[in-house]
Amino acid sequence: MIIIGLTGSIGMGKSTVAGMFRKLGVPVFDADAAVRRLQGPEGRALAAIEAAFPGTTHAGGLHRDKLGQHVFGNAAALKKLESILHPLVADAQSAFLGAHRLKRAVVLDVPLLFEKGGWQRCDLSVVVSAPYRVQRARVLARPGMTVQKFAGILKSQMDDREKRALADVVIETGRGRHHTWAAVQRLVHSLPSA
Repeated sequence: MIIIGLTGSIGMGKSTVAGMFRKLGVPVFDADAAVRRLQGPEGRALAAIEAAFPGTTHAGGLHRDKLGQHVFGNAAALKKLESILHPLVADAQSAFLGAHRLKRAVVLDVPLLFEKGGWQRCDLSVVVSAPYRVQRARVLARPGMTVQKFAGILKSQMDDREKRALADVVIETGRGRHHTWAAVQRLVHSLPSA
């Protein structure tokens, strides 16, 4: 099985590209979705998060804003939160890999693939990228997003140029969906057969 690590900064089109892999029959593990499940109603991470950050959870899951007040801009608190979430996400990822072990390829969609060392588990790293003006327009169109929030998120992520330099493959998403779809198809069809 070929393990493809998929990453890209906020607003680069990673979710769109992940959907294209799925459409081509390649299973995708979405790390962000795993985190949402862990923090959702009856999520496995809730008790530990509440113990570490009192008042940040409720019966329906996580109070995102309250947790955000604890961790944004606070490296020690963020590290504590990551120490709760990362082992649980790793368990979910291992279960995904086991469930799809007979597939020719799988995708691990991980926003911080290079930052947290997840690329070392992959056979191929793919970075989704777009020009800054496209990225900025996409992100600022999101509900509740501000220029300040966008700047804070960018500070927490590796620069796009660095990711592109580390990648085995770069998929451009700033030229339209048709161009992106063709690039994903080329990549999937170029993978060796089992």
